[in-house]
Parts: sequence; C-alpha cells; structure tokens
Amino acid sequence: MVQVPARAISRRDFALGSASLLCATRLRAQEATFSTSVKVVNVLASVRTKKGEIIRDLAKDDFSIAENGRPQTIRYFARESDLPLTLGLMVDTSMSQRKVLDAERSASFRFLEQVLRDGKDQVFIMQFDMSIQLRQQLTSSFTKLNDALSYVDLPDRQTLSVGSNRGTALYDAIVQASRDIMTNQRNRKALILLTDGVDVGSEASLTDAIDAAQRADTIVYSILFSDAGAYGFMGGPDGSRPLRRISQDTGGGFFEVTKKRGIEQIFSLIENELRSQYSMGYVSDVPVRISEFRAIQLATKQKDLVVQARDRYWAQR
Repeated sequence: MVQVPARAISRRDFALGSASLLCATRLRAQEATFSTSVKVVNVLASVRTKKGEIIRDLAKDDFSIAENGRPQTIRYFARESDLPLTLGLMVDTSMSQRKVLDAERSASFRFLEQVLRDGKDQVFIMQFDMSIQLRQQLTSSFTKLNDALSYVDLPDRQTLSVGSNRGTALYDAIVQASRDIMTNQRNRKALILLTDGVDVGSEASLTDAIDAAQRADTIVYSILFSDAGAYGFMGGPDGSRPLRRISQDTGGGFFEVTKKRGIEQIFSLIENELRSQYSMGYVSDVPVRISEFRAIQLATKQKDLVVQARDRYWAQR
C-alpha cells in the first residue's frame, strides 16, 4: 500500500484556519451573550430647582440610585436632549369636553409641529370617551398626524342614540395604550393626557392604569383641561387627584389649564422637559427570580434639587 505523504501546511492555510477558528469562537460568545442577556433597569428623570427651573448640566456622579433601599451602581448615563422619543397623544372626547376640544386640537397641532423630528420621533393619536379609538398608529409623518387630529371628535349622534352604561374610559385607554403600543417600544416613552380626569366607564382601576404604564416603562404627562359648566351648577368630580397620582407615580408631570396658564404654554413646558431629561441605567444586584415591582429611589447629591422620576419598575422574570 502506497502511503501518500501529508501535505505541508502553508502559512496562508494556517492563517485562514486560525481566522475561521477565531470567527467561530466569537460567534459562540455572541450567542452566549444574547441567550443570557443582562437586564438593565432604565430610569428617566427631570431635575429642577425648588423654584421650578430645569437643570440640564448634571453628570453621572451627581446622582445616587437605590433599589428597595440597596445602593446601585449607575452603569449608563446620558442627557436625553437628542435621543428618539415615542409619544402617545391621548384626547378625552367625552361630551364634557365639547367646549374645550377645539382648543385641544389646535394646541396639539402646534405641539407636534414643534416636537416631532421626521424620521426620528414617533407619535400615535388615541381618543377615548365611551369607546377607545386609535386614530393614528405610530408614525413620524406630521402630515398623517395632522390629518388624524381632524378626526378626533365627540361621539356622533348614532353612537349617543344607541346608549350605553359606560362613561369615559380614561383608565382603560391608558392600559390599552401602554400594553398594546408602548410595551413594544424601546425609545424614551411618554403619554400625554388631555382630559378633565373623570373616569366613569372603565373596567380597569386607577391602580391598573398606573401599573400598566409602569410595566411599559412609560411616563405620563397629565393636562387637566375642563369646562366648569359641563357637569351643571354643582360641578363634577375632581379629576385632578387621579391625574396627579398617575403622573407622579410614573415620573411625569401634572398641569392644569387656567386663565394664567393656557394649554399652549403647558405644551411648551412639556416639550422643554422632554428635551432636558437624564437617562440612567443600572443592573440590579438581586437577580429576578419572580416577576415583581421593585422600588427605585433616585436622588441628587445636591440636596436642594427636586428629582422627578418613577418610583418603581416591573422586574420581569
């Protein structure tokens, strides 16, 4: 039997083999990384002086963060002046809003014109009364949003004539927007509510609405815009209390339209805040063994500043 001598390995063959081995090793490492992905807890925050002036020039070392009372290490930090934004504009179109709806639409148009950056930010428009309607799905097109705003209107006569035991479904709308839209988004996320804050038709509770927004890592800005005569001489329920709680618990802000502060001024304040946020991320020192809410304590080391941020997050197993 004739034995064929083994071919000598050239430098080129050796180099190619080494490169292939290195590539395969890196690929296996990437697969391992993706399969055991680290869960980063993201926190958006706004910082003000006690007089309400926004502070924009803080650094990572100016903050401290804790989870359930345990200090955490801030691994990621950025000032959010230019990062993508996902917004939900949610308009109360119940009959109690009939005298203020035109002003809401006009101000919303100008707000979107100022805030929306084509190809970068996304906005959806939802209206709610006895029912909930998504007037425009997420888009970066100002033209589509402008067109959709013109269809945001009170219930038509046919809807009203059918009759319903339901009233304004504010909490259901927050749950639906958070669960069906915001949960799937990765950018900075915020809902803007235009409403008198009165809910008399939701299956969900106030707590359910807050939980849904927190699970979706979404902050909520509430704008209380009401018609004083909509509920008759005695007036209606106080919608400010639930709206304040929704915004406070999610890390957003509460505003009320008054003679001294109009809706356009409020939209300008919200725009300014959205462009002046801090984004921080940390990896919890306690692995998630069961899905649960965990408390977040975020503060600045400068004691005379006020931090606006959510106070808990949903730790998903």
